[in-house]
Amino acid sequence: MASRLLHRLRHVLAGDGSGEVAAGPEAEQFPESSELEDDDAEGLSSRLSGTLSFTSADDEDDEDDEEVDPDLLTPGDGASGEDAERSPPPDGPRGGQLLTRQLQDFWKKSRNTLVPQRLLFEVTSANVVKDPPSKYVLYTVVVMGPGPSDCQPAQISRRYSDFAKLHRSLQRQFRGPMAAISFPRKRLRRNFTAETIARRSRAFEQFLGHLQAVPQLRHARDLQDFFLLPELRRAQSFTCTGLYREALALWANAWQLQTQLGTPSGPDRPLLTLAGLAVCHQELEDPREARACCERALQLLEDKSPHPLLAPFLEAHVRLSWRLGLDKRQSEARLQALQEAGLTPTPPPSLKELLIKEVLE
Repeated sequence: MASRLLHRLRHVLAGDGSGEVAAGPEAEQFPESSELEDDDAEGLSSRLSGTLSFTSADDEDDEDDEEVDPDLLTPGDGASGEDAERSPPPDGPRGGQLLTRQLQDFWKKSRNTLVPQRLLFEVTSANVVKDPPSKYVLYTVVVMGPGPSDCQPAQISRRYSDFAKLHRSLQRQFRGPMAAISFPRKRLRRNFTAETIARRSRAFEQFLGHLQAVPQLRHARDLQDFFLLPELRRAQSFTCTGLYREALALWANAWQLQTQLGTPSGPDRPLLTLAGLAVCHQELEDPREARACCERALQLLEDKSPHPLLAPFLEAHVRLSWRLGLDKRQSEARLQALQEAGLTPTPPPSLKELLIKEVLE
């Protein structure tokens, strides 16, 4: 589906079509390869200028710091080959904005014909990062779901080795479903040319879209970890070091990811995310938003057995309600019941204390 959609949208951006994208049953079939075919080479410049921006790198510096897996090598890769020519550099962000709107319009028109909870993935930038002695490409992936078009989409930044690790892990666990899903092979050289970056960007979009289309894979813990764990760990680190504004953006992005992924990972990660949001809003003197995060968490805990975060959320809700002059009697009664039953100490630990001590695995 991703290959057909991007192929049609490239023609739209080039002025060869009317901009109408149709979704039929044939669009759900997986392509034979996640790499661009030879006859797609002429559309590569549209791909680069329309939907992908990236930093340039010296062609002669082709060594990649990532470990080379023999199973992921493309036979015959060397200094010459399909990557010998570079595509033109991007000419501006307008095309990328247009494609994003078209993808959202396509989602609205075809949402009833797609797999439930199907997401769209777009690599919007790919930056060559030089961190001596390391050098790698960092791909930024925007995750777009069925929400309102004006809703801020979630995004993640991952490198090739992160995608390769996910691919190997899922192959070990789900040999059958993974047999139909392609993955771009590792190259020994020329990993930083514009064409290689564009090919891999498209391949990663298709790879994630195919995983999301298969329920058995969509619910895999490793796929959830791929999307969420790095974001949660960074947010936790910033919160622990007092960088609350930076941490707030990361917690909000992690919450948006969980909302769009819609995976049954249990309440722990959503609750941890809401705890991070509540702590950051409170430290940034926004008690109303902090209280709203506590209320959302208490709704998640409504019909569940006592959770380690229940008493801290209740205590924070009581304190914030008192500060805002709002009703706090129900939360006070629930907290008192927990304390009388010996299920939590008096006073309970704060959300910030538990957030700092939480080990994310």
